[in-house]
Amino acid sequence: MGRERAQRRRGDAQAYLNANDSSRAAHGHTPRCRKPSGRAPPSRCRPALAQAAIRQSVTNAGMANAGAAGRAWQDGHGERGQDHVITQSMARADDMPHSTSAPDANFDANRPAATARPAAGPSSLAQALSERLARHPGLTGTALLRDGMDAFAIRALLMRAAERTLDVQYYIWHDDLTGTLLLEELREAADRGVCVRLLLDDNGIAGLDDVLRSLAEHPNIDVRLFNPFRHRRFKPLDFLFDFSRANRRMHSKSFTADGQVTIVGGRNVGDEYFAAREGGLFADLDAMCIGPVVDQVAACFEAFWTSGSARDIRALVRAPAPGVEASLAERRRRRLAGERAQSYRDAVRELPFIHEIEAQKLAFTWARVELVSDAPEKVLASGSGEPKMVDALVDVIGEPDSELLIVSGYFVPTAAGADAFARMARQGLDIRVLTNSYASTDVGVVHAGYIRYRKQLVEAGVRLYEMPSPGDAPKTARKFVRAGSRKALGRPGSTLHAKAFTVDGKRLFVGSFNFDPRSVSLNTELGIVIASEDLAEAMRAAFDDAIGAGTYRLVVADDGGLGWIDQRDDDPAVERTEPGTSIWSRGIVRVLARLPIEWLL
Repeated sequence: MGRERAQRRRGDAQAYLNANDSSRAAHGHTPRCRKPSGRAPPSRCRPALAQAAIRQSVTNAGMANAGAAGRAWQDGHGERGQDHVITQSMARADDMPHSTSAPDANFDANRPAATARPAAGPSSLAQALSERLARHPGLTGTALLRDGMDAFAIRALLMRAAERTLDVQYYIWHDDLTGTLLLEELREAADRGVCVRLLLDDNGIAGLDDVLRSLAEHPNIDVRLFNPFRHRRFKPLDFLFDFSRANRRMHSKSFTADGQVTIVGGRNVGDEYFAAREGGLFADLDAMCIGPVVDQVAACFEAFWTSGSARDIRALVRAPAPGVEASLAERRRRRLAGERAQSYRDAVRELPFIHEIEAQKLAFTWARVELVSDAPEKVLASGSGEPKMVDALVDVIGEPDSELLIVSGYFVPTAAGADAFARMARQGLDIRVLTNSYASTDVGVVHAGYIRYRKQLVEAGVRLYEMPSPGDAPKTARKFVRAGSRKALGRPGSTLHAKAFTVDGKRLFVGSFNFDPRSVSLNTELGIVIASEDLAEAMRAAFDDAIGAGTYRLVVADDGGLGWIDQRDDDPAVERTEPGTSIWSRGIVRVLARLPIEWLL
């Protein structure tokens, strides 16, 4: 009986997604900043695997429409003991002239390649980690980064510690406080002789063309834009005239220092990810790793960096005029010296996390860890035959026997996926899902793809929890409000952005992959699977803490409709109106839910 049940579940799992890939156009580029010679780890940048409900979700999600162009639909999904954790900080940016954002036909494609400092021996990072790694041969050490300020601090410190290379890959990099601080850290690392390679999706760098083009003039810095837009000033035109290509983005995120330490997860670069502003924060999760998986991430970065979809920014954006360059430098100086940045620096310096690092007490959990990733060719949509990350993920993560716990800021299971989840729940699998409510999400249209499946899932026994909005004012009075914890997934009042799930309390996935059609079929994704009961238990504890600190649990009310119970209430009551919504907003979402756009979400 148990074997038959497992076989049925595996059949469900093999169904979640299939995607289109479209034709590849090769773009020439001449590399300048090269990594030092050494071992070339085998490429592990390949598709991954997902559970019963994953593959089903997208197969029937309207993928026949995936080739339809002309709809301007942008991806809204949207990651030492030194005294100077952050450099001097920034004031607000003043208006400034902009250079012409046009391809620079005169850029020197044959400029000599910048190289990292000659390798006279192991880097300081390699030496510092060698003893730990020797005690755990074949295993990867992992530390989970839940708090946004911790996540910023470790990136800044690794940039300062790097001596050879920094390989940095993100979907979004904001022109704000933390974005400027980290760009300055990259610049200072390059001044020390570190080879910096910055790979950014072109959909997530609003207002940064001149800044990044200026940065690329440094002899030790290469900047490439992934799947770049042809229209620099009016990027939406690409969605209008070349939708199939422009709609596919590099959502993968990784950060690797000296080939020794890597960070993967859900965070982009911006104030909302690093707790650098008062409101509108994202609750997110990263994993910092040392050991064998670092080589896998490095090889995956190399595959993206050398792909035809990664273009040198110097071939896309004209170099800023001298007046613009001076304005950029002055704006940067003001930001780095400003009161807000100074306050943030002081707050980071006082983090318990910093003191753990200074005392060399940062704990790693040692386990088998494997990278799962889409290949860069996924954005080319050349056909549905290419394997996807979700295909590999199922093989690596394994089939759930007793428990599946999902954290996904964007949860769109689709009809087939919802059926698979429901079947597994009815067979006795304990499935819990934490996602955003309409009031807390930053992408309202995604909520339209989620609401149509809520009742089916809850009736089948899936436990759904939704994050409340910042400043939430529920209809039931609170006697006692439980405070949040630094161990929770983010801070109270945050929008959920983390992407993680555990299977049977034994295996944990952390990465950029959302449970939605876009992650399955359109965007490239990246993550790691950790075979560790300790980290899976830590994830379960963080999940429970987040629920206790403030979520709504969905239930079926006496009249058969949906209800919401605030988990913070000591005398909970079922609320019949979706919290944080109005008649108008609920009406808009219902209309959107009827449109054939699920494959885009």
